Amino acid sequence: MTSEAASDPDPVLYERRGAVAVVTMNRPEYRNAQNSAMTYALDAAFTRAVEDDEVKVIVLAGAGKHFSAGHDIGTPERDVDVSFDRKAVLWWDHVGREGGDQRFARESEVYLGMCRRWREIPKPMIASVQGACIAGALMLAWVCDLIVASEDAFFADPVVRMGIPGVEYFAHPWVLGPRAAKEVLFTGERFTADQAREWGMLNRVVPRAELAERTLALADTIAEMPGFGLALTKKAVNQAEDLMGMRSGMDSAFGLHHFAHAHNAELSGGDSLGGQDARSMRDAGRSGS
Repeated sequence: MTSEAASDPDPVLYERRGAVAVVTMNRPEYRNAQNSAMTYALDAAFTRAVEDDEVKVIVLAGAGKHFSAGHDIGTPERDVDVSFDRKAVLWWDHVGREGGDQRFARESEVYLGMCRRWREIPKPMIASVQGACIAGALMLAWVCDLIVASEDAFFADPVVRMGIPGVEYFAHPWVLGPRAAKEVLFTGERFTADQAREWGMLNRVVPRAELAERTLALADTIAEMPGFGLALTKKAVNQAEDLMGMRSGMDSAFGLHHFAHAHNAELSGGDSLGGQDARSMRDAGRSGS
């Protein structure tokens, strides 16, 4: 599940292993940074798994050394101005729009909307995380029901450095707790797998060499349960989270997120990222670790 090089040009790979579908992000040369092409390929893979009655559990993994560096904000294949058939929200296309209209339309669909769509997948999902899981990658891990991480995995949401209050799928207070969420956001520093497990974000921490095997073993155990019972149980827990304010809290945070984008753009003459790019964010994360 973590092969070093992408021999296949597809941004997402799909493999059936018994009752388990393994969906693998496949841009290791860019630390699996998520462009829109990858996002819609993930959606197609998840849809395939949902529609396959033989699949009971879905595993989400990343090829190479890292799970994912988050949103693509600087690779040659960044596709922010490309149209795709929208799947998550009934809103107009962002391409050709300007300012906050463009940003809100795109991020409502590609980021917040897709994550909410995937959270509602009726089959249990397990994130298998190694190496970096940064910013937008946290969103992918958090929409999964369980997270298994290698001992060398590290996590961060450093986007406050951009003047933005966290990533679009703002689950921090629910998956970390309010105080840990504030520490993670206020400092922008990396936190380890052991720390993440102590805060309740991870289910299991395992040796790197055993990550794929241990994740699949957990998936196989879950797959022995009745599929409909798993689906109802997942829905029950998700509904309880939403009754604790998760969905409405995210809506509020998403508005603040876009206020921050607009503020940055107004001050800079159009740069909604507050003068930051992929390199500066990576370097800041290293200095804070």
